[in-house]
Amino acid sequence: MRSVLPVRLSRAKTLLAAVATALLMLGTPAAHATSAEAPAPPRFTDGFGLTQVGTATGTAANFVVTVTTAQVAGEHRIRILLPDGYAADSTKRYPVFYLLHGASDDPGNPHLAYPALTAAKSMITVIPDGGLRGWYTNWLDQDTAAGAQNWENFHINQVIPFIDANLRTLGTKQGRAIGGISMGGFGALHYAQDHPELFSQVATFSGADDLSMDEAVIRGAVVATLTNIGAALCGSSSGGDCALDFGPPVSSDAVFGSPYPVFNADWRWNAADPSAHMDKLAGMGISLYTGDGAGDPAEPEFWVRSAAYHAKDHLDALNHPYHFVDYGNGSGWGQGCRGGHKPECWAQDLEDFVPRLEAAFASA
Repeated sequence: MRSVLPVRLSRAKTLLAAVATALLMLGTPAAHATSAEAPAPPRFTDGFGLTQVGTATGTAANFVVTVTTAQVAGEHRIRILLPDGYAADSTKRYPVFYLLHGASDDPGNPHLAYPALTAAKSMITVIPDGGLRGWYTNWLDQDTAAGAQNWENFHINQVIPFIDANLRTLGTKQGRAIGGISMGGFGALHYAQDHPELFSQVATFSGADDLSMDEAVIRGAVVATLTNIGAALCGSSSGGDCALDFGPPVSSDAVFGSPYPVFNADWRWNAADPSAHMDKLAGMGISLYTGDGAGDPAEPEFWVRSAAYHAKDHLDALNHPYHFVDYGNGSGWGQGCRGGHKPECWAQDLEDFVPRLEAAFASA
């Protein structure tokens, strides 16, 4: 009689192999289903003098692109926040809010993606690098240890068209706004005044709104960042200490020429003073935010408040409409705001500003 044992053993081995395989598959999550990868940031194309370094980092809605340009020495990060639904509708276009950071900050800082910005439903936010002490202008002296420092050329002639070419923006004055924190507040007013054809709204949050000798402390703070002797006025959104190293020391004359009011030697500072040129903002929506530093002259916001009121006084004299918020010591103005030059206050500034900006964009 023919033995059936080999057949049974063979079947048993096959069964055991199948069971073992099944158990291994149960222990391997990938065997069930490959988890969906998080959507990657959109790919950008180089252009307008900007060359990308590596690939974008972050998520599809909050990412950083790093670029180089002949206009400014070094590598520069641009943080971009896209609204929900951007990827879902390939035909819809969006207005853009350009937020300029403060001295001692960098778009690589994730805290710059304030909650009000990430919650925006109908606009794109772009936060370009302004340097630790770039001051959002083309420096008068390009032959310093800092290298090329043409920040205005970088932002206006390169970043804006780069964004318009790579994202579905409206690409019009009515679809573009600019605002800034601290040093960036100066930059926002300066760019809006120099290029009124580009922006329909401008805002400053604890901005360096006055560079005149009426605000000698702010002028001195600018010089301090250039000569690298201290952080008299900085705008870090991380909540930590400001950078003690702004880069290689350069002359106090590097950006706007001599800061000293002797025989009109400081005329370039006066020409760049935003508060003295508010007439150039005719027709724009204007928003100014400030605290009072709790009345402490050692707190930068104490001096920033004075600068904001100088800008307000000029607007009043021109009979220009504007939105002005003085939240004083910060009581009731956002959690943790004590009226100082701090991100807790700027977060609440943006909570107030962003919905109004989105409404202005929608009405336009």
